[in-house]
Amino acid sequence: MGEILKFPAQASKLGFKRVRKRGSAHEQDQLDLFPAPGAQILNFESGMSAFEQALLLDERADLHAAELYLKAIEEQDCVADAYCNLGIIESKQGNSVKAFDCFSSALKKEPRHVEAHYNLANLYFEMDDFRLARMHYEMAGQVDASFANAFFNLALVLGITNDFDAALTALKRYRELVPEEEGRIAEDLLQSLRKSLAGTRTPRFGNT
Repeated sequence: MGEILKFPAQASKLGFKRVRKRGSAHEQDQLDLFPAPGAQILNFESGMSAFEQALLLDERADLHAAELYLKAIEEQDCVADAYCNLGIIESKQGNSVKAFDCFSSALKKEPRHVEAHYNLANLYFEMDDFRLARMHYEMAGQVDASFANAFFNLALVLGITNDFDAALTALKRYRELVPEEEGRIAEDLLQSLRKSLAGTRTPRFGNT
């Protein structure tokens, strides 16, 4: 049995990924609608949908975003995206069961929802259920081959479970997708993986 992979100190799991599909056009132009943290919910008269309003509040860490995501779901407005982002809020509040329900609901609505797969994988990772974490990271990577975070976290799961060849492949893919400065931690992890992989292939009884 090979040695357990020792990760570099910086090589921690990458966090949840919020959906910004509907809000991206507004994020740059309208985040200044909130002049200070803790501002009251504004009277949105700009024609934005409930999901777009929720996203703006969510970006400000305003917990009223959860109410607007629920409203978006009721109005059938970006339902899968709203469930996904609501799941992140629930997880950050320590409500893991509700978070699971939200991510699962997002996938029921849209089975190929990449952020829901990724975020659900993160929850499984936190529970040390590496089999299901791996499955959902892999599905996220299959749906969106440019989703760098999914490949990084997948490499961590594969390393923890001693599947070093697959971990190397995932980590190399991550490095291809991120800027050079973001790949430095990946380089340290690659070296650790290669060392662990070499250890698993060291003959125990000498050469034959």
